[in-house]
Amino acid sequence: MTKADVISEISEKTGIDKADVTATVEAFFSVVKDSMAEGENIYVRGFGSFVNKKRAKKIARNISKNTAIVIDEHFVPSFKPSKVFVEKIKSSNKISEEV
Repeated sequence: MTKADVISEISEKTGIDKADVTATVEAFFSVVKDSMAEGENIYVRGFGSFVNKKRAKKIARNISKNTAIVIDEHFVPSFKPSKVFVEKIKSSNKISEEV
């Protein structure tokens, strides 16, 4: 499912114009990106958490050149689904049939 599919489905379910839904979805993504870039985590009850995970400093190897590269500590965005979200996926019949 793409972002356009999500926007279409939200528009159909709520009766809100697609342009308004698009603006809202884009604003949501913008807020998530800007907040996480500032170091804030976002918690959506019943859905999950968008958190910054810290990666430690490490030494990586470039096998083709046989050299070592130092990768400084950095943060990467991560999503942790809530228990409610995980249970909904686990109990889904459609996913069970596809596997």
